[in-house]
Amino acid sequence: MLPSRFQVLRAAASFTTRAVSMVTTASQGRAPDMAEVRNRLREIVGASTNWRDHKQMMAERASLCSLLASCQEDLPVRSMKDSYVEVHLPLGTQPLLREKYLTFHNTVRFGRILEDLDSLAVLICYSHTRNKALQRSPLSIVTALVDKIDMRKNIIYPDCDIKFTGHVTWVGKTSIEAKIHMSQFHDGDYTPVLDATFVMVARDPENKRAAYVNPLKPEGQEEEKFFQEGEVNKKRRVELSTASLLKVAPTDEERKLIHSIFLNTLDSKTVSFRSRVLPPNSVWMEDAKVKGLEICHPQERNIFNRIFGGFLMRKAYELGWANACSYGGCRPNLVAVDDILFQKPVEIGSLLLLSSQVCYTEGKYIQVRVHTEVLDPLTRQHNTTNVFHFTFTSPEEVPAIVPKTYGESMLYLDGKRHFDLTVKGQ
Repeated sequence: MLPSRFQVLRAAASFTTRAVSMVTTASQGRAPDMAEVRNRLREIVGASTNWRDHKQMMAERASLCSLLASCQEDLPVRSMKDSYVEVHLPLGTQPLLREKYLTFHNTVRFGRILEDLDSLAVLICYSHTRNKALQRSPLSIVTALVDKIDMRKNIIYPDCDIKFTGHVTWVGKTSIEAKIHMSQFHDGDYTPVLDATFVMVARDPENKRAAYVNPLKPEGQEEEKFFQEGEVNKKRRVELSTASLLKVAPTDEERKLIHSIFLNTLDSKTVSFRSRVLPPNSVWMEDAKVKGLEICHPQERNIFNRIFGGFLMRKAYELGWANACSYGGCRPNLVAVDDILFQKPVEIGSLLLLSSQVCYTEGKYIQVRVHTEVLDPLTRQHNTTNVFHFTFTSPEEVPAIVPKTYGESMLYLDGKRHFDLTVKGQ
């Protein structure tokens, strides 16, 4: 249903595709890579590819504050077709571009795809808020949350063209939900690869406070269904935040599960609460970690002079994948990306610490949580910036992960919650 809906919007939004000046079809014989998307984003906000000029232009954006709407009612209503965008990634016809996306397994680097999805989500939202009378947008649109990425196909071919299509599906006062569909040309036709839902927020030109965005009016039953799904997603996110294990105690069922795991690890010979024995075919959670460090250079900046969210997602995914690969002993496949939360921006020059933890397993499934934080080398302070959740599947059953401490038990339950929502739909 989703792909057909994107096709309808494509037919209805030719003027929008002309505006972004990068949408092509195979019949035109031109298939731009994502560099054109990022160049367009630089034009929209007035950013530069040169580091020195970029800093100056970002400082000049403060003068655009007077162009912000004082209330949402002052902004024109938009439809979903106004934000429709289509972009081709010509892996099949541009071998040099293919090298950037190639893995040593001769597949596509999914971390690169995450970068592209993030850039495209920002462009979609700028298409929704576009004011033709303004040369530069006064809005700073940034990623707040990757709600969900569902994989519909395990294999992404490195030598076949990819097509991204997407549009805005829900709008609040200052936030926007955008859905993106990715397909790949193989065996004579485009087949679905993944569906992604991003939540973006609008800020003022200096990215300091919230700013209003254009309201959205659904047209027809199918668009109304998209919009209602956005309302449901918002309500679900609020409920999940309220029920977070960082705020409230586990449910009765969850407490029984943790106690059962605890009893299963007691040493029957010592009859001691402190003496623990690892069950067969199991791994202690503390032994299922992989950590990394990134120095955040200007090369990885976004159009707002912070570290690009897609870069953070790529690094977190690759670390999570490496952990799942090491844990399962074989190459895993991604099932879903769930609930990526962007808590704080990452400044250029930061020391970024990444910690990957296998937090839940079931059969062939591996749930991985990646936590990122910045370290101030002068004050030694740590601040969490992002939390990532990845669900992988292994060709064979994997060992059971076993928590030992109370904190690990909470990670286990949190991982189980994400797994149940992602795989079981509970």
